[in-house]
Amino acid sequence: MRAVVVYESMYGNTHLIADSIAAGLEPVGEVVVVPVDEATPEVVSGADLLVVGGPTHAHGLSRTATRASAVEMAAKDDDLELDEDAEGPGLRDWFDTLGSLGLPAAAFDTRVKGPALLTGRASKGIAKRLRQIGCSLVAEPESFLVTKENHLVDDEEAHARRFGAELAAAAG
Repeated sequence: MRAVVVYESMYGNTHLIADSIAAGLEPVGEVVVVPVDEATPEVVSGADLLVVGGPTHAHGLSRTATRASAVEMAAKDDDLELDEDAEGPGLRDWFDTLGSLGLPAAAFDTRVKGPALLTGRASKGIAKRLRQIGCSLVAEPESFLVTKENHLVDDEEAHARRFGAELAAAAG
């Protein structure tokens, strides 16, 4: 099995979760983890499983304005550090470049700890976009939590590895 994990990350949390999901997938085959700006149709098209994730901004997928705001916040706050791929395109733009894929897929997000009704969940929008391009979901969209100080909640990386292993079993 060949899995491709595509992520959008502003402050590195979604990137860490993508890497942890990949670690959970690795026992069953090749896993490629790529930021959204490197997820070309050629990279994605050869996959047996596509896993896509991003941060929750304003209750859903990031937009150009919310991404710019995140960059501005990092410039003003010494405790925030931009992920090395933060200033590239977002998932919303990336989905618009894809044709029909028809792959088994899964969606995940990172979001502030709290009720999803209040925080929103980008993973639901990601799942919707995956279905629109012909992908079949092998799992329900999954959220991984961050604190208000923008650090992963304890054990979320282990949670992501378990999610990766569950995806491998579901797609296998």
